[in-house]
Amino acid sequence: MADLPRLTLRIDFENGIRLGPGKVDLLAGIETHGSIRAAGAAMGMSYRRAWLLADEINRMFREPSVFTRHGGKAGGGAGLTPFGTALLARCRQMEARARAALAEDLAALEAERDPAFQPAAKTEDDQASR
Repeated sequence: MADLPRLTLRIDFENGIRLGPGKVDLLAGIETHGSIRAAGAAMGMSYRRAWLLADEINRMFREPSVFTRHGGKAGGGAGLTPFGTALLARCRQMEARARAALAEDLAALEAERDPAFQPAAKTEDDQASR
């Protein structure tokens, strides 16, 4: 059987902030790599973009999710606060629950997908509209 379509979860809060797969993957990358720079690079993202997203995540909630260490003999880096670890775990749990709840529907859509269809190439205008 073919793999199921990928399901992504994005939470849109009333005040306009969004928590979606990019920010969640960045949190996971920071946890894995111990660095905002390395997490961003692993995602193909500039350091500046990764840092701005990490800062936004820190300001979204009452508690910060990411901490940073300044360089020196031990070197710099970043990691997740206890709240950041809990946030990442909650997001992964919500994703898993959504996939489980929608598995039958996703399988039905995959069964109906035309395997010969190829989407149009993405243009700069497509990227700018995201």
